[in-house]
Amino acid sequence: MEMLKSNLDFRLMQERLKASSRPDMPVIVISAGTCGQASGANDLIRIAKKEFLTRGLSERIGLRITGCQGWCEMEPSILVEPQGYFYPRLGIESVPEVIDAAAEGKAVEELTYQDPETGKRIPRQADIPFFANQTRLIISGNEKVDPIRIFNYVEKGGYSSLAKVLEKNDRKWVVEEIKASGLRGRGGAGFPTGSKWELLSRQPSDRGKCLICNADEGDPGAYMNRAVIEGNPHSVVEGMIIGAFATGADSGVIYVRAEYPLAIKHLIIALRQARELGLLGRNILGSGFSFDIDIVKGAGAFVCGEETALIASIEGRMGEPRQRPPFPVQKGVHGKPTAINNVETWANVPIIIDKGAAAFAKIGKPTSPGTKIFSLVGKVRNTGLVEVPMGITIGRIIHDIGGGPRGSGKIKAVQMGGPSGGCIPASRFDLPIDYDSLKAAGAIMGSGGMIVMDQDTCMVDLSKYFMNFLKDESCGKCFTCRKGTQRMYEIIDGISRGEGPEEKIGLLEDLALTVKDTTMCGLGQSAPNPVLSTLRYFKDEFRKHIDEKRCDSYVCRDLVGAPCQAACPLGTEAWRYIACIEKGDFDGAWLAMREPNPMPSVCARVCSHPCEARCKLGSTGADPVAIRALKRFITDKANPSAYVPPGARKPESTGKKAAVVGGGPAGISAAHYLSLKGHSVTICEAEDRLGGILAYGIPEYRLPRGVIEKEIEALLHKGVTVKLNSALGRDFTLESLFQDGFGAVFLAFGACSSRKLGIPGEDSAGVVEAMKFLKAFNLRGENLAKGIRRSTPHGPRSGRRA
Repeated sequence: MEMLKSNLDFRLMQERLKASSRPDMPVIVISAGTCGQASGANDLIRIAKKEFLTRGLSERIGLRITGCQGWCEMEPSILVEPQGYFYPRLGIESVPEVIDAAAEGKAVEELTYQDPETGKRIPRQADIPFFANQTRLIISGNEKVDPIRIFNYVEKGGYSSLAKVLEKNDRKWVVEEIKASGLRGRGGAGFPTGSKWELLSRQPSDRGKCLICNADEGDPGAYMNRAVIEGNPHSVVEGMIIGAFATGADSGVIYVRAEYPLAIKHLIIALRQARELGLLGRNILGSGFSFDIDIVKGAGAFVCGEETALIASIEGRMGEPRQRPPFPVQKGVHGKPTAINNVETWANVPIIIDKGAAAFAKIGKPTSPGTKIFSLVGKVRNTGLVEVPMGITIGRIIHDIGGGPRGSGKIKAVQMGGPSGGCIPASRFDLPIDYDSLKAAGAIMGSGGMIVMDQDTCMVDLSKYFMNFLKDESCGKCFTCRKGTQRMYEIIDGISRGEGPEEKIGLLEDLALTVKDTTMCGLGQSAPNPVLSTLRYFKDEFRKHIDEKRCDSYVCRDLVGAPCQAACPLGTEAWRYIACIEKGDFDGAWLAMREPNPMPSVCARVCSHPCEARCKLGSTGADPVAIRALKRFITDKANPSAYVPPGARKPESTGKKAAVVGGGPAGISAAHYLSLKGHSVTICEAEDRLGGILAYGIPEYRLPRGVIEKEIEALLHKGVTVKLNSALGRDFTLESLFQDGFGAVFLAFGACSSRKLGIPGEDSAGVVEAMKFLKAFNLRGENLAKGIRRSTPHGPRSGRRA
């Protein structure tokens, strides 16, 4: 690689590269970031290379290996340029077919993206809602370049912004351009980048100046920085070189997490290639300007996201923050004036210089211009990296780009800004995303983590998780942070178990505010955000845990136990009878389900099975255990009369009488359990048979009458008397029951009549109430539907029966 000696050399080389390119030639683009490789992208690459070599396709079709293109949910994938055909979740057996179609300029329709709502195929990437609703200034570069080939980056316009800056040779112009763009730091609080550069440019340069790229994103679920470095490392390098020219810096550091091996590999290659080409190091492009970049691997400490702690780590010391002033821009790495920006901020710099500050400032909001990359993860259909203009609402990201909730769940909230961020409830999804709006709502932009949660997420458990993370990551230098985060976790842990008085919630809030106001660094000041935001919007959940010992999301183990059991209105131990079925102990399974449920055969056929909706296996992406089907399997094999509850054979008589008005499932169950206690029970039923809604409201094919009769027969023990055709108000009154010696009366009317709908015409002649119709049809064989006659152009005709 020949070193370029001047701007002219660079421009000539770039023109040669562009002239030799073939924009009309089909190119197979394979996304091979960390997410793609984990999903099988390397297999696609292997097959594609084999096809190219064995069939001699190199002159007809191009192959480009890129970093993450954003839609991690759909990896491994192939994009075909220039048509833009997109093939998600592609198997290796389909690669030859895609290559053949690309050679002919066609798409393999059945392999392209299929809309889950309409079933329609959408061949082109640009037309897919996930991509169409984004504004991709940075992430779009990932699919255009091979990250380990600098000439590919230069051909696509890379380092043109650097050449433009060197041609102007005006440091102040660069600073003013960044200031005019309104670019704010994308790593946290959103400090204006141009103002930071201006402060650094004014510092004396006796000892040199330093620029730092913070690529140490420690937020769970966030991977924006990693994806940019893996896919387009030269964009970050170019941004830092421009920043160095503008501020007079002579050295730079990219502080990257050691857990990012692919990003580090691509950075090492990019820096070596830039030096060999004369774009980095001494006398860049013959301009007399020198600047070089080193890589420092971080050990994964969350606190090193704070500027002064990061500097301490770079210097080889423990990552602890220090008091400010002096600020890093005055005294930073080894005492040098230092400016720190994150990966996304540096990657925006070449775009601003290329497009102009005015064009960049028009994107987004006036107070927060440009775009922001978010990692959209959690209970949402389309997960991955999304780049959107500032000011877009949370709802648009989650529903228009993310595709809404995964499955039938309802989205409850979104965690913005990582562990130190805050929860925004679904009721506030019309909130525009910018630094000031999020801060007012109790969250922060952070580095861009966005975790979507549904109703299966317990906010008490969520705040407990984040406080556990933050207390472990606290460096411990501040007493209020060290002990405050620990104590907040302990209080929330107690609340998750239903312990303590409700005053604990007030104590938790006071403690969170104290930690926020008294700690030294940004980590401690933002650590209470998960607590304060969940208390702000979901305080009722905290109260329910303490007052009602209840977790509505079926998460907190000390209050819930098995979620399937907690979701069951009867508390049936589904796990217990499933374990018996697995062992072949069908009698044991029958006993396990019969103990809390007097009518298991009926429930096996008509229950809405909320247990399956809460099955933990289903929450992992697999199908939940078919609990109701297993229950029916056992009840179909069992004889209900074979089960004799304790005390049923020889109950000791109490001499007390009880009346049950209504012979439906509630009335029969009440009579059954009262008789087991030795009471004499009389059931008064207005119809000529027992069963209530079970007998007349559920179709025979769903609940056979024989099943109901067996269940009822098994429940009517000695001591239970049944009076049919005996209606309250017609044949007896409550006063008469008490006069007859009944000490207690249980009213179990159930669904004895229909509710009014409140619509015009429901009281008209010929309109029959549903319950009246069902009782007449199923109990007496009568058909109350008389039908109507209508006049038609061809004469009168009979209407269809209702």
